[in-house]
Amino acid sequence: MKKLSMLFIVFLFLGLVLAACGDASDDAIDDDGAQSEETPEESESEGESDDSGEASEDWVDNITVLTGGEAGVYFPLGVAMAEIMDQQVDDVSATGISSGASVVNANELSDGQAEFALIQNDVAYYAHEGSNMFDEVVDGFSGVFTIYPETIQIVTLADSGIETVEDLEGKRVAVGDVGSGTEANAEQILGAHDLTFDDLSAEWMDFGDASTNLQDGNVDAAFVTAGTPTGSIQELAASADIRIVSINEDKIAQLEDEYPYYVREDLDENTYENFDATATTVAVQAMLIVRDDLPEDQVYELTKSIFDNLDAMQNAHERGNDLTIDTAQDGMSIDLHPGVQRYFDEQ
Repeated sequence: MKKLSMLFIVFLFLGLVLAACGDASDDAIDDDGAQSEETPEESESEGESDDSGEASEDWVDNITVLTGGEAGVYFPLGVAMAEIMDQQVDDVSATGISSGASVVNANELSDGQAEFALIQNDVAYYAHEGSNMFDEVVDGFSGVFTIYPETIQIVTLADSGIETVEDLEGKRVAVGDVGSGTEANAEQILGAHDLTFDDLSAEWMDFGDASTNLQDGNVDAAFVTAGTPTGSIQELAASADIRIVSINEDKIAQLEDEYPYYVREDLDENTYENFDATATTVAVQAMLIVRDDLPEDQVYELTKSIFDNLDAMQNAHERGNDLTIDTAQDGMSIDLHPGVQRYFDEQ
């Protein structure tokens, strides 16, 4: 009897052990052999990036960087940034593409058509204010960093007879692409001289087309807002003597008072080939912006990748040398993205 009791107890114990093992197995594996729900600790970590910069589930896989016309400075620098992001950040495919530049880029980021864009600092400010060239507030993007001064260059051939801004009246003048920052600058500078587009034979075209049309005699002058040396002007200067029209000191002061993002800029005779004079004009600042809804950790990693590979920026264009940690917030006209702010706070 005692033996039977002991056997019953042993079998009962073994049954409980097997049942417990079965329950644990059921927790780990479902009927199809797939793993079941994670533990609370594992679930909390899902969707977050770790210190290695690995992508979380809400990262944007395909990144578009809007630049500007292919003959300007935005294009090589923007393409270089995209290549850095693509090569240095896991789980990201990035592409830099040509665009209508500043005003167009602000609208496209606001509409969710791209993730990053190059833009003038004045245009970024006006977008958020809904002023000047914007009929309403255009937001949904934040600042990343500023890069270099963008010089407003009024280019003409040396024998055109155009020596002042007032001389543009009645002339065929390329005023930038439709919706571009160059168009806005042209309108403001002409306004300071009591001129409008109606006083010219205005033509809307990008830098490359403006250069070709100048050389062919189809336009008399062109507004170009870009870092110097600008590729399209370099190409023109290689085959013709050029002049960059100066803005008088009183008009520069007027522009600085009316538009706080303009600063005086002097160009010397070494700026371009076949340019044996100096010119005094104004400049704004080129900057990079990012869509607000990109995750903070992703923007942090993408920003870090660029500053970790500044040599690629420098190789892309001479103006890439202007991007540094120390100057990256100079002239910043809008709030930084939280991921960018965190990166700068750590420096």
